[in-house]
Amino acid sequence: MNTFEHGLARYLDGGFLSFLRSVRIGIIGAGGLGSNCAVHLVRSGFTDIVLADADVVEASNLNRQHFTLVQVGCPKVAALRDNLLAINPAARITAHHLHVNAQNMNGLFDSCDAVVEAVDDPRTKKLIVETMALTGRIVVGASGLGGYGRAGSMTVRTLRPGLVIVGDHVTPCDIPNPPMSPSVGMAAAMQADVILNHFHTLYKERT
Repeated sequence: MNTFEHGLARYLDGGFLSFLRSVRIGIIGAGGLGSNCAVHLVRSGFTDIVLADADVVEASNLNRQHFTLVQVGCPKVAALRDNLLAINPAARITAHHLHVNAQNMNGLFDSCDAVVEAVDDPRTKKLIVETMALTGRIVVGASGLGGYGRAGSMTVRTLRPGLVIVGDHVTPCDIPNPPMSPSVGMAAAMQADVILNHFHTLYKERT
């Protein structure tokens, strides 16, 4: 165990921590949702993370995404991998700097036990749900993250077994409702919480 893992062991028992280390999480998108969700997952004990995103860090991302000024211009997945390893150097972070599409999605994420949908494009969201949510793994997406002052409207909805959506489910990210750190970060934390709770339930069922 490294120093981080010794600290985490104060809160989670060894058996559960070992179980979390055996779980592989796929995160499609490394922006506001994906970067923050990944941080929460690594801080919670998950160590095997597969990232995919084709973008680079821009200054306009820094108001809500888990990057710093010195990382502007870097591929998001590479910058995020560095940030996650700074939290837990024992984490196994696989970073794919590419667009996820129908041709490569299964190859990238078929070995994952859970998938976080963290993309902006509605067509890609639909593709993730159609491809990943019918395979026995849990898929956690998000909808309705725009603006601020709506914390009380953020909910977790199970649309069907294996498919969970967080957010207020109505408010888009647009000019009247810009993507801001509080709402985006809250949704990312909710996604991570759904995944942590899901695997804790599985662990308890098996022990």
